Amino acid sequence: MKRVGLLGGSFNPAHGAHRRISLFARRALGLDEVWWLVSPGNPLKSQAGMAPLAARVKAAQKLAARAPITVTAIERRLDTRFTIDTLRKLRRRYPRVRFVWLMGADNLAQFHRWKQWRAIAREMPIAVIARPGYDAAALASPAMAWLRRFRVPAAGLRNRGEWSAPALVELRFDPDPRSATEMRRADPHWARRFTGATPRDRLTHFLVRDRQEGERA
Repeated sequence: MKRVGLLGGSFNPAHGAHRRISLFARRALGLDEVWWLVSPGNPLKSQAGMAPLAARVKAAQKLAARAPITVTAIERRLDTRFTIDTLRKLRRRYPRVRFVWLMGADNLAQFHRWKQWRAIAREMPIAVIARPGYDAAALASPAMAWLRRFRVPAAGLRNRGEWSAPALVELRFDPDPRSATEMRRADPHWARRFTGATPRDRLTHFLVRDRQEGERA
């Protein structure tokens, strides 16, 4: 069974920390590759300042070049908006792939706000990657109060023939302070460098086009 880590987010824009944590998680968990799920729209984030989907995908593809990382906007094809719906459809679409959900400690801190977050945890193992400034909030979060009973070591998940869920793996490595927010502050017009030819999704092989005005996000 192929093993794939899923890292979801706006990638507005993708940056070196995304690549670094992906490669770290791949090694720690014995994954074949990592898929970056570039979200058309995050229900918990304002769309103000959000670059077009095609630009975010192109920037992510450039950053992921020559790495075992596949950049995809498959949520556009699946027509899903919430993580739980995406994960369920991915598992049905790829029945011979074992998935693990990758998230930073900042996401764990507000995981309890996600739609059906306990159901997400029951869909596949979750690996949480430490992030500077968020560890205390993550440890004190309602989601962690529920998830801590399902902790397993990385080696246990890596060597397990059949993955079960819920399962929580905590991964720690040298902190990387880079963030998309800081990159946008330093270069607010970064997306202009990624206009032009429409990118092709490396997973679905469809062209990634920006939605027309008024179309569902």
